Amino acid sequence: MANLLELYVKLVGLVLVGFILGRKLPHTVPTLVGQGLFWVGVPISIVAFLRNTDLSGQIWIAPAIAYLAILLGAFLAWWGMKGQAYFTNTIHQKSTQGSLLLGAMVGNTGYLGYPITLALVGQEYFAWALFYDMLGSLFGAYGFGIVLASHFGSNVRNYWQITKSILINPALWSFGFGLLFRQVTLPTVWESSLEKLGWGVIALTLALIGMRLSQLNSWHRLPEAGISLTIKMLVVPLIIGSTLPLFGVTGEPALVIVLQMAMPPAFATLVIAETFNLDRDLAVTSLAVGSMGLLLTLPLWLWLF
Repeated sequence: MANLLELYVKLVGLVLVGFILGRKLPHTVPTLVGQGLFWVGVPISIVAFLRNTDLSGQIWIAPAIAYLAILLGAFLAWWGMKGQAYFTNTIHQKSTQGSLLLGAMVGNTGYLGYPITLALVGQEYFAWALFYDMLGSLFGAYGFGIVLASHFGSNVRNYWQITKSILINPALWSFGFGLLFRQVTLPTVWESSLEKLGWGVIALTLALIGMRLSQLNSWHRLPEAGISLTIKMLVVPLIIGSTLPLFGVTGEPALVIVLQMAMPPAFATLVIAETFNLDRDLAVTSLAVGSMGLLLTLPLWLWLF
């Protein structure tokens, strides 16, 4: 409980600082901060936290569980839309269906998942979150997510452009470099400085989330957003989390996996929605409501797992 309260103070505080700055600073600042984190900050934090991470055990099962969670989320969202259409005789537009599916599939396992895992579980099990995100969520969003978006949306001109972004993603390259760099011994001062730099990046990513939330002004799609958020943040983590012992995943690793599954929709869902002309307002509402709802769902997962 002490860790959770401390996390809430830091999480809410840093996001609030970012929210205020986002209202005061030029609209170009969040974009510049995001680009700096994408190309430099996040890769550095990955290398820093990988150095003291335990890579033993069944860690390679984390991406497999990520794919299972993505597919289950899409499956439940699809049948949820079918059920709603049957009982209400209303059918969502294809663009809305695409945004609903994306919101139920891909979570913010990087910008939010990393700091929450580090704060609640510790650096020793950070690799579980990293493998879930780098080898699971990343390919789920820009692989399966793009296939769905191209089907439900339009404007497929950038299909290859977004797909190849996986190959040049610096976080993915730093993940490989970090695994090799673990073998290099650094002086104590350098080791400490690298870790502090990693935590500084985490703080900046939380502030960036606040900056981006300050620019979201769409709140009128709550009923539709509630469908994907319930599936993404409650149903899928509960179903798959209950089966993790069958895969031999228990204790802290199981908690890390559940926390990653329970993250709100990723900002990548908004990027894909804008690129393929899906329902942008629904994607925006899901991001904002999901990010705030996380404060209510975290105690549930700590209590259960």
